Amino acid sequence: MKKILLTLLCLLQLNLIFAANAKYESENYNLNLTYNDVITPGDAIFVRLNITIPKTHKKSKNEPEKKATLQLLQDKKVIESAPFYQLKKKTASTEMLCGIPVSLWLKDGNYSLKIIYADSDTDIKEFILPSRLQMRTFPEEVLQLDERNTNIKTDNSPERAAQIEKLNNILFTSMPSDIFSLKKFTRPTESQRYTAYCGDRRTYVYTNGKSSTSLHYGNDYGVPTGTEVKACAGGKVVMAESRISTGWSVVIEHLPGLYSLYYHMSELSVKEGDMVNQGQLIGKSGATGLATGPHLHWEVRLNGSAVRPEFFLSDFTFEEN
Repeated sequence: MKKILLTLLCLLQLNLIFAANAKYESENYNLNLTYNDVITPGDAIFVRLNITIPKTHKKSKNEPEKKATLQLLQDKKVIESAPFYQLKKKTASTEMLCGIPVSLWLKDGNYSLKIIYADSDTDIKEFILPSRLQMRTFPEEVLQLDERNTNIKTDNSPERAAQIEKLNNILFTSMPSDIFSLKKFTRPTESQRYTAYCGDRRTYVYTNGKSSTSLHYGNDYGVPTGTEVKACAGGKVVMAESRISTGWSVVIEHLPGLYSLYYHMSELSVKEGDMVNQGQLIGKSGATGLATGPHLHWEVRLNGSAVRPEFFLSDFTFEEN
């Protein structure tokens, strides 16, 4: 007879992230999970899963591949979902990781986290992870655009559309084998002067009197042109080029579905395909593309969605835990 145990074991503060632990036990396997249990708009949920095999379990010659999925539910409806990817595999254990974004638009409601674990095609289990909701408010601002920036913001050319499609194809790509860094991020510049934050509600006012409203997807550092910009973590450069909206831009892949983006630079020090280390120079700040002045726009995307960069400055993969 199987024994099922799901408990919240402890709560540890890791800088900005609280780590909770949960456990599931059966005759065939034991699951130990570490995760951040607070569901907050603009953040992410990461779960690190360790699978161990009890000594009493009788192994077969062809052990099935273990699979797991993490889901964020609203009133039992799945609103975010992603599969786990494997980190390490030892004789008696397997370690996996998964991250899902929490929308910047998330409204107050009834939310929960679910794990679906498949030890085989027939042994599939589902359980809810203890969690809590913490809402966040975002500031609003109005930007008066000059003629140059109005033309960029309202550009409907095929060239700009192609650039947007190319970037989206990258950001929505998740390769399970692309595990380049499990470290917490570092800031791309030493400056602490922020001029905008991820999640800001922006209204752009054009020179013709019309306007549009959208979210700001990253943090802006108000730094002079020529300020060094460094990679926030190790990874692979998957884009390094000039774009109409974002000027000279760099995109780095760090984990499956996890990317950091650097916009409006004056020059680049890397090219597509390069492998970079944390803290490595990748370019210098500027005011290229849609910019009202010299600055660095730093953005982080997870499975295509923007997540506040501050979230990743903590031990979000629980590598140190």
